[in-house]
Amino acid sequence: MPESKHIAPIQPMIPLSEINSPEDLKHLSITQLQGVADECRNEVIKLVSVNGGHFASTLGVVELTVALHHVYSTPHDKIIWDVGHQAYVHKILTGRKERMQTNRQYGGLAGFPRISESPHDAFGTGHASTSISAAAGIAAARDLAGGTEKVIAVIGDGSMTGGMAFEAMNHLGDLKSDVLVILNDNQMAISPSTGGLRTHLINITLNKTYNKARKFIWNSISLLNNELGDAAKTAVRKLEDGFKAAFTPGAFFEALGLRYFGPIDGNNMEQLVKALKEMQELPHPKLLHIVTTKGKGFMPAEQNQSKWHAHSGGFDTTTGETLKKADTSLPPKYQEVFGEALVELALKDNRITAITAAMPSGTSLDLFQDALPNRFYDVGIAEGHAVTFAAGLATEGFKPVFAIYSTFLQRAYDQLIHDVAQQNLHVVFAIDRAGLVGEDGPTHHGSFDLSYLHTVPGLVIMAPADEQELRDMLYTALYDLKGPVAIRYPRGNGIGIPLRKNFESVTIGKGQIVREGSGLALLCIGNMTSKGIDVAEALQKEGIDASVVNMRFLKPLDTALIDEVVSRSTHLVVIEENSRIGGLGSAVIDHLNEKGLNKPVLKVALPDAFVTHGSMKELYREIGFDTPTMAENIKRFYRGEER
Repeated sequence: MPESKHIAPIQPMIPLSEINSPEDLKHLSITQLQGVADECRNEVIKLVSVNGGHFASTLGVVELTVALHHVYSTPHDKIIWDVGHQAYVHKILTGRKERMQTNRQYGGLAGFPRISESPHDAFGTGHASTSISAAAGIAAARDLAGGTEKVIAVIGDGSMTGGMAFEAMNHLGDLKSDVLVILNDNQMAISPSTGGLRTHLINITLNKTYNKARKFIWNSISLLNNELGDAAKTAVRKLEDGFKAAFTPGAFFEALGLRYFGPIDGNNMEQLVKALKEMQELPHPKLLHIVTTKGKGFMPAEQNQSKWHAHSGGFDTTTGETLKKADTSLPPKYQEVFGEALVELALKDNRITAITAAMPSGTSLDLFQDALPNRFYDVGIAEGHAVTFAAGLATEGFKPVFAIYSTFLQRAYDQLIHDVAQQNLHVVFAIDRAGLVGEDGPTHHGSFDLSYLHTVPGLVIMAPADEQELRDMLYTALYDLKGPVAIRYPRGNGIGIPLRKNFESVTIGKGQIVREGSGLALLCIGNMTSKGIDVAEALQKEGIDASVVNMRFLKPLDTALIDEVVSRSTHLVVIEENSRIGGLGSAVIDHLNEKGLNKPVLKVALPDAFVTHGSMKELYREIGFDTPTMAENIKRFYRGEER
């Protein structure tokens, strides 16, 4: 009789409802782990289809997240997610499953890892290229304390373009600490990755000779096999290193002191678990290169990864079709007005160039990229380099325009001062997302740009009250100034005024009174001018006739206009969507003090705190920026009542 073959029993799938912590993943089979991953992917699709949020990035790392929590043990072991917008499944698996419907909602879970939210969030993130530095510091602390925890940094190829990541790897190789860097390579940041690193990684993934040799070595002889003697292990290591040096750019990471492994399929659960278990036993810095598909498992996101990087919600979970019609009556977004105006000007002036730090679509510079690709530069997530690169262009007579979110310009402050301002170079900073931005929360709010730019000598700082002023200020910045200039404008739609086809210069350092009043004056800057008009109309119903001033410029400050307003007002209110410290309010008070003018001034500004996440309406209500609260507070100030 033929021998009967042993057939392994089919293991039952474990529903996600029974996964309440990473410990519940420890004893699952590969098939069961994949089942959990599939459910997690469906949960993310359902969640974002309703609430919105970062999407394609999370879908690409579903298998990786499940495998990490199967092999490692958080919160004892530390996982640091670079940027952190891909950590939704991490949150689902670490005790926050029932609260995920509150993700990015006011009072709910944050859209990024946050130390205060869970012990499983080892490090708060929201900006790119920070994970390896944080991991190196955590590992150094572990080594000093004699700890045993494992430290893992998960970083995308987009984030790896940031210089800070290379600084960290260079130091980590010198520290020789046990840290695993997982390079999640999907050839995307928000838009497709650019630069030499992208080519570098593609060379690795496409090098057939190296990959065949790597698979043979890895599959045939485990370096962790205890049956191998030291001499055999050394020989195998040399063989592996020889192949790396001869056939792949992976040797670059080895030169920094990190042992390189990969590439492997980052959406293959079996390969991931095997690799992570082997990585767990290696007591030195190492880099595991995984290749994933951004948007994995949701075809519309796989086919258009840039569009589906994040979504505002309201789409069909099967087709991706938007369920709610776009409101075509809304005015254009400020970023679109900027992008279109820049293209319009650049088509007539070949000295104008456009620079972005991995944000072509987010800043609407994709319009420039399409129209004038030879004068468009995406430097990757390298804001400091972008500023100095712009400075170099300016020295040769070009007119570089660097479009960047307010919160990301913080990362290039030294270069702005040292390389641009000190040399009085003509670089235009188009600062998008100035002020609060809503659900992305404190890591993305543009709360500080007026304050940190205010101190820079020679920097002209302007803020448009509407879309037309944005067009005119861009024209003014390019043609009426010779040194550095910053234009800051908010996220979202304009106020809906008709746009002129032509451009007009804005007189440098001059504001304008947009509503006449007596006794009380509201000094506003940027998008707060329309808010000031709304508040003035609300105050009118209370018998208070307020004038409204569109200051336009923080620097140079229109001191003559302030003096004129002071001469006919008893009380001043400064309204700005910027930190109350160091912005327009501080500038106005400084001027009054210098002139010896004793006038009561109320600052209506963002609090000296990190504002949480939520809808703009909810955040405005919390900080007193909604029109009724603002009007009530100003009324009490004007009438001398306690607030």
